[in-house]
Amino acid sequence: MDETAFRQALTSSISRNCPFEKTILIRCAACSEARKHNIAEREAVSCNSALAHDRCQNLRDQLRRNFTFVIGKYHIDGPLPHAKEMRMLCGGLKGIQFVLDGTDEVHDISILTELTQARFGDFADLPFSQIVQLANYFYKAR
Repeated sequence: MDETAFRQALTSSISRNCPFEKTILIRCAACSEARKHNIAEREAVSCNSALAHDRCQNLRDQLRRNFTFVIGKYHIDGPLPHAKEMRMLCGGLKGIQFVLDGTDEVHDISILTELTQARFGDFADLPFSQIVQLANYFYKAR
């Protein structure tokens, strides 16, 4: 299946693609709202909940804004190389989890975003300087 056909099949079968799809596919984190789909020889991840999808998208946007210095860019306006994306997403989720409860295992991204919002209110109010340091530690530890 060529890339165009794959994108068309993906768009027709998934209404809400998961903002943390890559982290789920490499088993860095899990999510109760995620559903895996096989399209041709590839895997894709969708989100069952509009509310969870919006929270995750907002958190992912905040991670992108706050990791610019760490990944060596001033603005992130497009896709990142895989390693930098994983450093930001996996490390960021693990850093947030550690700030919340002292562990780095992300068993459910949806619950993590819920708890994070309950504790900090807005994702912009997260202690990103601490999260970025933790993210660097956890990602290098892999």
